[in-house]
Amino acid sequence: MWHRKTTKNAYLGAFRGLRGTFVLVGLFSAAINLLMLTGPVYMLQVYDRVLSSGSVTTLVGLFGIVIVLYGFLGLYNFLRARLLSRAALQLDARVGDEAFRFALRAGSIGARSQIDPRAQPVRDLELMRGFLSSPAVTGLFDLPWMPLFLGLVFLIHPWLGWLTLSGAGIVTLAALLNQILAQKSIHQAMSMEGAERNLVDQARGDAETLHALGMRERLVRRWREMHDAALATGQVGSDRSEGFASFSKSFRLLLQSALLTMGAYLALRQEITPGMIIAISIIAGRALAPVDQVIGQWRAIGRAREAHQRLREIFDKMPPEKPRIELPAPAGDLRVSALTKLAPVGPETAQADRPRILDRVSFALSAGDGLGVVGNSAAGKSTLARLLVGAWVADVGEVRLDGATLDQWTPEALGRHIGYLPQSLQILSGSVGENIARFDPEAKDTDIIEAARIAGVHEMILGLPDGYATHMDRMTRPLSGGQIQRLGLARAIYGAPRLIVLDEPNSNLDADGDDALAGAIHTMRARGCVVVVMAHRPSALASVNKILLLHQGRMAKFGDKDKVLHGKPRPVSVAAE
Repeated sequence: MWHRKTTKNAYLGAFRGLRGTFVLVGLFSAAINLLMLTGPVYMLQVYDRVLSSGSVTTLVGLFGIVIVLYGFLGLYNFLRARLLSRAALQLDARVGDEAFRFALRAGSIGARSQIDPRAQPVRDLELMRGFLSSPAVTGLFDLPWMPLFLGLVFLIHPWLGWLTLSGAGIVTLAALLNQILAQKSIHQAMSMEGAERNLVDQARGDAETLHALGMRERLVRRWREMHDAALATGQVGSDRSEGFASFSKSFRLLLQSALLTMGAYLALRQEITPGMIIAISIIAGRALAPVDQVIGQWRAIGRAREAHQRLREIFDKMPPEKPRIELPAPAGDLRVSALTKLAPVGPETAQADRPRILDRVSFALSAGDGLGVVGNSAAGKSTLARLLVGAWVADVGEVRLDGATLDQWTPEALGRHIGYLPQSLQILSGSVGENIARFDPEAKDTDIIEAARIAGVHEMILGLPDGYATHMDRMTRPLSGGQIQRLGLARAIYGAPRLIVLDEPNSNLDADGDDALAGAIHTMRARGCVVVVMAHRPSALASVNKILLLHQGRMAKFGDKDKVLHGKPRPVSVAAE
């Protein structure tokens, strides 16, 4: 079965898919703006026809028509608002999965990607969803109908038309100045707010350590500095927008008074009727109302514009999914060739000057092999682990499982054949069983229990309040670091994947935990799995048969454990063949 990405930019495709909805919204906006003429036309008829004729029947008939028209006006307003809110939900339904998928992929796309891992498309999508159902959008749809109302004023009298047009020009100029002067501040404020949110997320994830080290108040001060700076920058744009909004409202009221004054003057000269004075005031106010509304919502419009641009850039730069065919389950033959990983590009680092985190590492393992990777800190062990499981993308070289590079599988298919226990482990919101089963809705209870037994945590789980159904967010007593690590080990070996990579799996384990880890490695190797263990403590190497020594990102030794530990390494060239 072939798998491939169907849309180059999922966000733009979803946004363009809303064109039909926007056309309907435009049609309803047309009907609403035409129905907004009900008031001035009714006033015109009352003053010029009913009062002069004294006909109660005409008044009642006109009022009946007005009731019907205003009923349709309310209905169309409701339908337009409903369509826009549904459009927001449709956009979220079509792009939400991709946005969250990006959040999961952002840290694992690799240094060759131009995507900023700090980007938050889920939040940007939330801003767009809120914007589509906000009053700002209705103001934008009403703006194109300004010429209609201006034209009606011109038809009544050219002087009144020119006065209204001049007022509209001043209000429009104020809107343009508002955009020019406020947009930069809005952009800077949103960037600063993003940095502030990152600090909050980081501090929340390491709250215990910060408390123990007495850093809490310092972080509060740092947050306050960032928060105040973001608020101050945002307030600059807000002050400008509020100033222009206040000017627009005041000027619109002044313009209405000026129109009444000129209308009264023209009525005294008998060039227009008294009813036209009231009608002109209402029509001119309606002509300028959308501009006033847009200026009042300019901050929301600016934020939505920034979010829209970021979403476009994110989905444009997302690496396209390769066409794939469903491969058979691998047997466990692992080949690593000239694997090289460069440091990410910094603001002052040229592409050619990027240091090598991992440099031309090559080795081969067969089904049932256990490899212990040792080396000093910053030797590249964790980088190698991430590359072996496909969490990171190599800059040079390749990892092949049964002859196929990792990207020939879809991430979901590859995940079934790979087990991974990282150094920093997060237990997700859900039950213990769901975490072990990797949230697989088709997971079998027997497989979950088997993984827990192999990892040596079955008895511990049974001691929890609800056993395997215990929800991690509802536990009154938190799990220890060793217990979390052993749950992570159970998740890594769930389903007997062909390649299991354990990064410092015994960093939090006691003696019993070390024994359980050694037993788990031995069991999985006996089932034909390839097990790779990154370790500092020798106890993690008890159940492996090969050793790889890394030094400053390069492979210093590789071979059978006994030979390497006794100073007789297998030649590196043989492993690379």
